[in-house]
Amino acid sequence: MDVEHLPGRFINRDISKGEVVDADLDRLIERRSRMRVLEEGERAEEEAWVESTKKANAAREAELREQWSSYHLDQAERHKAVLEDLVAHHKQQAQKLGASLGASLGGDAA
Repeated sequence: MDVEHLPGRFINRDISKGEVVDADLDRLIERRSRMRVLEEGERAEEEAWVESTKKANAAREAELREQWSSYHLDQAERHKAVLEDLVAHHKQQAQKLGASLGASLGGDAA
């Protein structure tokens, strides 16, 4: 029987060497990174980027707060106008009913 063509023939392969190589590479990268930080300090570009991002986020949040504030003030004015119209309408209806009630009771018979 030819085992070269059977499925699963690679399952029992030893992959620990690859894992050792990956671990060695990780250690090398970390060591070089630590050495660079010790020699150069943190990179100025990264610090500038972080600061720039903070400023941009703060500006965006301020802009959003301003927009929401404006929206709520405008909405309050719209509601005020509608409610004033409703109040006037109901007062007018009440006066009509009061006048017709008084006329039917003989209150306006002069």
